[in-house]
Amino acid sequence: MHTPPVLVFDLDGTLSDPLSGILRCMNYSLTAFGYPKVTPCEMAPFIGPPLAYSFRQITGETSDERIAEMVARYRERYGSTGYAENTLYPGISETISGLFDRGAKMGICTSKRAGFAEKILTMFGLRDCFLFVSGGDVGIRKADQLAGLLQSGTIDRTAVMIGDRAADILAARENGLSSAGVLWGYGSWTEILKARPDRILCRPEEITGLAG
Repeated sequence: MHTPPVLVFDLDGTLSDPLSGILRCMNYSLTAFGYPKVTPCEMAPFIGPPLAYSFRQITGETSDERIAEMVARYRERYGSTGYAENTLYPGISETISGLFDRGAKMGICTSKRAGFAEKILTMFGLRDCFLFVSGGDVGIRKADQLAGLLQSGTIDRTAVMIGDRAADILAARENGLSSAGVLWGYGSWTEILKARPDRILCRPEEITGLAG
């Protein structure tokens, strides 16, 4: 009997648009440490990658201790306000709810801390649709998160990783998983195509076709 694959979703740029909250929290931290604010256009390429990477790229800072302090200051605002400055992409709520009603197995694998991801999903009324929420932290790669999910038996190698950035697709490939790149998030067509996902999705409604 065919067993439908577990659908593993990235969060930022895939299910929700977090730019407003991330931008404000990033600038809250940057200005606290004497750096200039970034604009929405400057921030957009850093939606998805781990925070430590983003701070290094934006500031040029090399000290691990300093970067950790910036991340902590960012999370100070994000935990109280920033997580709520987030919107679902059109069609996501209906698609995820519909898949859940059909009995699809779904989970989250995000570079964001699990606690923040849980708060966002709960805010949108979608937390119960997902079997698990795997969150990241400083120094943890998404490929490592997927490897942990495989090792624990939470998913198997029929799972499909769905995300908007090359890192999602490459993490899936490193673990022998299929992948789908979405075009409504922050990864460009060129970035997604270069990463060579198994599927490219143009609209949230197309996610349904991955459920088997």
